[in-house]
Amino acid sequence: MNKIVKYILISLLVLGALWAAVFFIKSNSKSAITYETSKPFISNIEKKTVATGKVVPEEEVEIKPQISGIIQKIYLEEGAKVKAGDLIALIKVVPNEQSLNQSRGRVRNAELALNNVKIEFDRNKKLFDKGVISSQDYNTIQLQYNQAEQELKNSRADYQIIRVGSSGGSSSANTNIRATVAGTILEIPVEEGDQVIQSNNFNDGTTIASIADLSKMIFEGKVDEGEVGKLKVGTPLKISLGAVEDVELDAKLKFIAPKGVEETGAVQFRIEGDVEIKDDLFIRAGYSANASIVLEKKEDVLVIPEALLQFDKKTDEPYVEVANGNVDDQKFERKNLEIGISDGVNVEIVSGITEEDEVKQWNKTEPIKIGDENKKEEDSEESEE
Repeated sequence: MNKIVKYILISLLVLGALWAAVFFIKSNSKSAITYETSKPFISNIEKKTVATGKVVPEEEVEIKPQISGIIQKIYLEEGAKVKAGDLIALIKVVPNEQSLNQSRGRVRNAELALNNVKIEFDRNKKLFDKGVISSQDYNTIQLQYNQAEQELKNSRADYQIIRVGSSGGSSSANTNIRATVAGTILEIPVEEGDQVIQSNNFNDGTTIASIADLSKMIFEGKVDEGEVGKLKVGTPLKISLGAVEDVELDAKLKFIAPKGVEETGAVQFRIEGDVEIKDDLFIRAGYSANASIVLEKKEDVLVIPEALLQFDKKTDEPYVEVANGNVDDQKFERKNLEIGISDGVNVEIVSGITEEDEVKQWNKTEPIKIGDENKKEEDSEESEE
């Protein structure tokens, strides 16, 4: 009886060992990967960069008053098209009391001076008519009289300008704010009742309106210092607008800033390009835009997908593995490469392989089976429980 139990125990141990060995081999065995290959091919390749920016009018004119006062009336709205000379707004003058008082006093002094000179002139004129005084003396007193008259006219005109903003005989009153150029009114930042300051040598003055020709637009953007050295004036640009889908505008680079500005740790250089506006497309000032710029372009060159490249861990030199003999044998040999420009998808091959070589797709991964994936998820859920 003891022998039978002993044999049974030995048999169970042998079966358990065999089962463990089979389970270990099965769980650790992996199917062999069969690498696919790709051939180099001839194609065109472009190295591009993208500059972010906006589309703005080439020239934007700010209309400022020539006299201080309060906006009495605004005749036009933003978006209106105007010609040079069109009336935009009217200013009501609020004179400075001190200046007004000084001007009024100047008028009174001029009147007193004229009255005094007139008395002398009338007396000398009678003497001249009788032949008592010479012609030279008469001409001198007549000149003084004429100067006194002119001084009175000037002082009255100055008083009128200070009081109401213009003299009576002025053909264009300073209180009338008119467009100086033709275009579209982009902005009127003031409202009726707002106080405005005149433009002078010490103050830019209050902007009444800004006007621009929306048919002449430019792209303003920035590029990184690593790419600005590859740009040239006259380089074509492709402008895509954030507000208008599926539309690309042609442009030409016309300006590259000689000085960069540091932003978030990187030096950026401002660029400008003339944009060709289509007749059937209305572009608003300030649209955000991206400019695609071709830095380098090559045609009919040998290329491979950039994903096929490998890099030496020590020298960081690029290389690929090429099939040695029949592809089915899955034998590959290393070949060092000299590469050129890349567009992010394909890379130019200068030397190292030919169009006939079969290049190994080294980074291919085995597809995950749906059943195995579901089983792993179930096992994970059970372990969490």
